[in-house]
Amino acid sequence: MQISIDQLLTIRSIGGSEEPHWSMDGTEIRFVSNLGDGPEIWSIRHDGSGLRQLTVGMGGVGHLAAFMPRRSPVSDEIAYVSDKSGADELWLWRGDGLPDRQLTRLGARIEAFGWSPDGSALAVTSSARGTFDIYLVAADGTSQQRITNHDDYEVYPQFTPDGSRILYVRLNADWTDHTVVSIALDGSDERVLEADTSFFDYHYGREFGYPLIAPDGSTYLFRSHRNGWENIWQADVDGSGEARPLAEASADQYDAVWSPDGTKVAYIENSDGTLALRIAEPDGAGAIDGFSPRLGCYSKPAWSPDGRLIALLGATPTAPNTLWVIDTETGARRQLTQSVPAGIEQHLVTPEKVRYASWDGREISAYVLRPLEPEEGVKYPGLMLIHGGPTSQYRDTFDPIAQYFALNGYVVMMPNVRGSSGYGREFEDLNNGDWGHGDLRDAIAGARWMQTHIPEIDPDSTGITGTSYGGIMSMAATVWTAPGVFQAAAPMSGYCDFIYMVGEEEIRHNKMMDYEFGKLPGAIDVYRRCSPVYWSQQASVPCFIIQGEGAYPGSTSSKDFALALEAAYKPYWYKAYQGETYYVTGRDNVKAMLQDMRIFFDFYLKGIPHPPLAERAIHTRLSGILPYRSWLSTEPFSPRTDGPRYR
Repeated sequence: MQISIDQLLTIRSIGGSEEPHWSMDGTEIRFVSNLGDGPEIWSIRHDGSGLRQLTVGMGGVGHLAAFMPRRSPVSDEIAYVSDKSGADELWLWRGDGLPDRQLTRLGARIEAFGWSPDGSALAVTSSARGTFDIYLVAADGTSQQRITNHDDYEVYPQFTPDGSRILYVRLNADWTDHTVVSIALDGSDERVLEADTSFFDYHYGREFGYPLIAPDGSTYLFRSHRNGWENIWQADVDGSGEARPLAEASADQYDAVWSPDGTKVAYIENSDGTLALRIAEPDGAGAIDGFSPRLGCYSKPAWSPDGRLIALLGATPTAPNTLWVIDTETGARRQLTQSVPAGIEQHLVTPEKVRYASWDGREISAYVLRPLEPEEGVKYPGLMLIHGGPTSQYRDTFDPIAQYFALNGYVVMMPNVRGSSGYGREFEDLNNGDWGHGDLRDAIAGARWMQTHIPEIDPDSTGITGTSYGGIMSMAATVWTAPGVFQAAAPMSGYCDFIYMVGEEEIRHNKMMDYEFGKLPGAIDVYRRCSPVYWSQQASVPCFIIQGEGAYPGSTSSKDFALALEAAYKPYWYKAYQGETYYVTGRDNVKAMLQDMRIFFDFYLKGIPHPPLAERAIHTRLSGILPYRSWLSTEPFSPRTDGPRYR
């Protein structure tokens, strides 16, 4: 017996994904969770008792936005972002039982904000005038004043502890350089404190983050790639002296937070996908303490007001984020919430970490999930599951797609191919201008490794799938692998033509393409070389093309790829799941999608007959027009047959 797909999809993060924070008296921890009918702020005592809901009708947030709940420094009032008025605005929960108060009327995206030390004002980053600027907002909602006005994005403001100035981050036009700027509260007396270069920031400042000012106001922390890894660095608020690493390591570091007395910094350090809590003193001597899960990920630490306890999120490959508390003096750890219904976790697959040599000798790290109770003598198909990004990473976290297929008779590998984050700047940049080629060969090497190292695998039945960049890789596998390498591919929400994508997609995707491929029109040959659609005539792998449809942001790329395969008489299935953005995330649609994918892979990899596809709204024939007369060329779309055939 195994758990059902409905049981699997009930598993969801109870701790949420946003930083928890403490009540003024240090007895309670507040966090965003979907415990009820929708996202709300909840509170729980640090001993695990007293769970209660604080907000009512918190609403949602816009595309790419977050709630970012922040407690006032002088009370238990909580400011947060919500789009319940029709656009992202700042709201205030006061704890008096009355409806939350709207603080801003900016009518646009809000990317970050911070409280003034006396709780009378907030510095807010908003795109209300077409570019992100800093606004000074009264905490009673009576006024809002724009205090910066620059063509480049100005984001992530923080007040100095004396309340006299604001530090923030200015991005350059390419989102690769960050300048830390200090201004007076009216926007005057601008001082440049630090310039950091060559750190592409896909989320327009989110990776670099806030300049985190020490409680005594003397120094601040920031993230930088300057030593080849995303480490936490420290610089002086007055602009004097050289920046120095907090605790230099050959590992990426995140989520730094000062202790209340400023004597320590808690942060997260990434070691091959395991995320550990580290504590360092601000003297640059390195980490003095640490708390590492055996297999799992800590994130978003928050110090208690007395500086002894740290609340944080914790996840494992069989349980998404839950809320934890760690006693930094005794090392005791307490789990406060549960994300997995009782009895289910024992029926999930714990992956093993492996490393294998790729085509050029580089070592690739991966996770492998095998069927829980393999039958003697039975050979199981392999499935390569490629992550999104590409600047992303598989970590020690729960993946429902990997679990679903492992529980249904597949050996699943989740590789961190070249271009992944978490392994240093050099590795991360290896696939720049090379999507679908060197990275695809890493995936092929992983499939070959499984076929020779896992006895229960069927060496003649291997599929490939993934979402976004993983969808791109699956499309690439369809056209650029030699016959017999993969027997089936299921790209989810992939992109097949990067030249066309530039005119279709939002600005952050275009900034990423500028960084990864170069700028058009000069780099057009790179864009075309990495676009699978131009080699659709070479397709030799049956393909199930999947996308969402109906809401922003959307794309025609999946359907375009299906139309290109149709024109070349290639085998494919196609389905668009309704009521979604380009990405399928709704529970009912995810359930249907996983079941559809299993039908597809079972047919091509196990030889199991499929039900009538029309009953599941799956198309094997489409009609339409390929929109390939782009702004760069008047030449009609013409598939090529001179592409590589990787083995």
